[in-house]
Amino acid sequence: MRLKRENAIACIIDVQEKFIPHIHESALLLKNTGTIIQGLQALDIPVILTEQNPSKLGNTMPDLKNLIKDYQPVEKMCFSCVEHLPFEQQLAASGRRQVILAGIETHICVLQTALDLIHSGYQVFVVEDCVSSRKEYTKTNALERMRQAGAVITCYESVLFELCGIAGTDEFRAVSALVK
Repeated sequence: MRLKRENAIACIIDVQEKFIPHIHESALLLKNTGTIIQGLQALDIPVILTEQNPSKLGNTMPDLKNLIKDYQPVEKMCFSCVEHLPFEQQLAASGRRQVILAGIETHICVLQTALDLIHSGYQVFVVEDCVSSRKEYTKTNALERMRQAGAVITCYESVLFELCGIAGTDEFRAVSALVK
């Protein structure tokens, strides 16, 4: 299954101020997530941003928040984004059936969201180099579980160039500049 620009939407899950200091390879996660956000926006792919209990865990990291056009996070308390009605409504309203997932923590919110999306008939693409957890082995375990459930495990460069489709366009040049 291939990602198609007209059918893709991204969800960046809970990359928040109080989580980040405890996340494995957090600097790399922030760098890669910033790159994919910029690339998705260059390709006009919608991005839904979520924040888990922001009054306790803070907002999205400023480096990422500042990249999002019309920053309006979906605030939630449940781990699965799908179980939160405003998220579910925003996703359904998009009409898109391929969901690109990034964020934290891989073995909690990302996993539960992926499983629920798959159960609901969505095609799920988990960006391995844009997800993380406090411990590396919990990330690895969750990625394997998502793969077994039917999610495609991929990387941000693959996602961006797959959505781009062809070389020689302004969008291709913008994506190429981001990944160098």
